[in-house]
Amino acid sequence: MVEVLKYDIVIIGSGLAGLRAALQAAWTSGGRASIAILSKVQAMRSHSVSAEGGMSAVLYPKETNDSLELHAYDTIKGSDFLADQDAVELMVEMAPKEVRFFERIGVPWSRLPDGRMAQRPFGGMTIPRTTFAADKTGFFIMSTLYQNVLRFDNVHIYHEHFTTKFIVENGEFKGVTAIDLKTGEFKLFLAKAGIIATGGAGRLYRFTTTAHSTTGEVLAYAMRAGAAIKDMEFVQWHPTAMVPTGILITEGARGEGGYLINKEGERFMKRYAPSRMELAPRDIVSRAILTEIAQGRGWVHEESGMGYVGLDLRHLGEQVLNEKLPMIRELAYRYAGIDPLSEIIPVRPAVHYTMGGVHTDIMGRVLMADGTWIKGLWAAGEAASVSVHGANRLGSNSLTECAVWGRLTGEQAAKYVLENPAPITEGSVLEVAKREESRVFDKLLHKEVNAVSVYQVKRELQDIMEEHFGPFREGSKMSEGISKLTKLLDKVKSMRVEDTGRIYNQNLKDALEVEGMVELALVVGMGAYARTESRGAHYRLDYPKRDDENWLKHTLAYLYGGEIQLTYTPVRITKWKPEERKY
Repeated sequence: MVEVLKYDIVIIGSGLAGLRAALQAAWTSGGRASIAILSKVQAMRSHSVSAEGGMSAVLYPKETNDSLELHAYDTIKGSDFLADQDAVELMVEMAPKEVRFFERIGVPWSRLPDGRMAQRPFGGMTIPRTTFAADKTGFFIMSTLYQNVLRFDNVHIYHEHFTTKFIVENGEFKGVTAIDLKTGEFKLFLAKAGIIATGGAGRLYRFTTTAHSTTGEVLAYAMRAGAAIKDMEFVQWHPTAMVPTGILITEGARGEGGYLINKEGERFMKRYAPSRMELAPRDIVSRAILTEIAQGRGWVHEESGMGYVGLDLRHLGEQVLNEKLPMIRELAYRYAGIDPLSEIIPVRPAVHYTMGGVHTDIMGRVLMADGTWIKGLWAAGEAASVSVHGANRLGSNSLTECAVWGRLTGEQAAKYVLENPAPITEGSVLEVAKREESRVFDKLLHKEVNAVSVYQVKRELQDIMEEHFGPFREGSKMSEGISKLTKLLDKVKSMRVEDTGRIYNQNLKDALEVEGMVELALVVGMGAYARTESRGAHYRLDYPKRDDENWLKHTLAYLYGGEIQLTYTPVRITKWKPEERKY
C-alpha cells in the first residue's frame, strides 16, 4: 500500500546543493512552505562532505588584483570555451556573497594573520581565489548547513529514502515515489515543486574518488520523465587519486606548492604546461600523468599493477602539512602507510566529476530537449548542467556552483509554491505510484533464479566504461563499447535480485541504481562517440583537435520511443571568443 505524503517542495538529494536549496526555500517562504529532503543515505553521509580543497570566489579584488571578469575568463578558458558565459558571469558575481553567507552561519574558513579569509591557488586560475577550511571544506560547509536546516520545523529530512521515479503530467512536476529503505514502505511524495540535487555519476567507473552513492541513476529517471541530459560525455579525471585506493588528494596540495615527479625525479609538467606546471587545468595534468606512465616514466604498484607518479610534498615542511593539509597527511598515513613529510604519495588520475547533467536554463529550471521547462522542476549542483563547467571544470568551482544554484533554485521554488496556493491533490498520480510500486516489488523482486546478478552487471558496466570511454578515446573502441552497453541493457531487464525481503533490501536498491546507471552510461557513450573532436576532458586519439566550426555546441540526450536520441543546442557566448588554450 502506497503511503501518500504532501509537501510544497521536495528536494531529492542532501549534499551541499540540496541543503543550500532547503535553507533558502525555508527563509524565502518565511516558514510557510513545507519542505521534504529525500536522501538515499543518512544526509550527512552525502558525498559533499568529501570535498577537500575549497570554494572559489573573488573576495579581495583591491588587495589581490583579482576581478569577477578574471574569474569568469579563467572558468571559460578552463571549460575549453564550452561553458555558457552568461551562467559563468552569474556564478562569479554571486560567489563572494555565498562565501560570506557561509561565514555568517558558521563555516570556520581558514584565516590570514590579518583576519581575512585565506585563499589558495588552484589549477587554471590566474590568481589564488580558492577559499578553504584547512582540507576539510566540504565537511565544514555540510555540517554548518545541516545544523541550520535543523532549525526549521517546516523542513523534514527523510534519511535513507531511495527515489524510484519522477512523476510529470502534462509537462508539470507532480512528485516522486520513493522506498523507505529502513522499513521497505513505498511512499508517494506529492509536491508542487521539485529540486534535483543528487550529485554526479562517478561510479559508472571503477577507479574513482567519489562515494559509492554517486551512481547517477536519478539522471536517468529524470530523462524517463521527459528531461534532457546535457554534455554527459565530459567526464573529469582528477589528476591525483592515491594508489591503489582512489582516495582523493586535494588539488590544494599542489596549490600549496606540491610537485608531481616521475620515477626519474623530474617535474615532468614542464613538458605539458610550462607556465602553470602542476597548476594547469585537470584535463591537461591528468593526460600528462597518463602519458608519463605509458612511456615508462612512472612506477608500478606491486599489488594492484597500477602505474603511478609521485606527489612530492616533502619540501612544504611540517607546519604547512599540519595546518593546511592535515587530512591529506592523515589519509596518506592511514591508507598507504606514508608520511608525506618524508615520502612521496603515489597518485594517478581517477574519475572525479561529471561536467554534464540534467539540462537546465541559467536559473536551474529543468528543460526538455526542445527547451520547454518542466513546470515546477529545478536542478542544482553536479546533477545539473547549467552549464558553467563546459568541457572541463576548474577545481573549487564545484562548491561555488552548488552554493549559487542551491540558493537560486531554493528561492525560486519557494516563490513558485507561494504563488500557487491551491491544495495538492492526488488525482491520477496515485495510480502512477501504485504501478511503480508494482514494478519495483512485484517485477524486480521476482526474477528467474538463473538470471544475471546485479553485481555482475555492475562489474561489466565499469569494465566497459574503463576500457572504452576513458581519458583517451577512439571511434572504433567507443563503437564497440556502445554495442556492449546495449547488450548489457538487455541483461538489466532480467537481473536477479536475490534478497526478496523489504527491510533494508540493499540488493534491491543496488538493482535500481544499476538499471539507471547503464542507461546513463549509454548517454555518455553515445555523446562521446558522436563528438568527433577533442575538447577539455573529452580527448579523441582519432580527432585530436578542437573543432569550433562543427562542435561549439552542447549535446542533449533524450528519450523518444524508448530510445536515446541526440540533438544539440548552441553555446551562449557573451564576450569571450574561443581561443587556443595555452598554459
